[in-house]
Amino acid sequence: MLVLPAHVSEQQGAYLLLAEYLPDFPRLAKLWADQGYRGDLVEWVRTEFGIEREIVSRPPEQKGFVLLHHRWVVERTFAWLQRSRRLSKDYEYLAATSTAWIHLAAIQLLLKRLAPRRSGASRVPIHQAG
Repeated sequence: MLVLPAHVSEQQGAYLLLAEYLPDFPRLAKLWADQGYRGDLVEWVRTEFGIEREIVSRPPEQKGFVLLHHRWVVERTFAWLQRSRRLSKDYEYLAATSTAWIHLAAIQLLLKRLAPRRSGASRVPIHQAG
């Protein structure tokens, strides 16, 4: 996760994100990206990390909305995170604070999947538990 200021382009952000995180994933063999990440970035990822990159794009003959499988995974994840009230608006002054709130929202999503609430179970505030 990398939160950047609005004046940083997607291409610049991709270089920063990939340079920081790809060394931590030596077994990664393929990246999917949308059409905004064409150009020199493809060759840079291949030469620096030996990773193939595939551009996910709409078939040229299609008109209007087309569901793109790999792209949908990203958009769905953003939608899940936006359910967090704190992330519904961008109130944070520091990028580090935004990053922390995104991590907390992702942890909450994962915990709900690991231990879903039983039907009929009520919420007990933490300060009253125990």
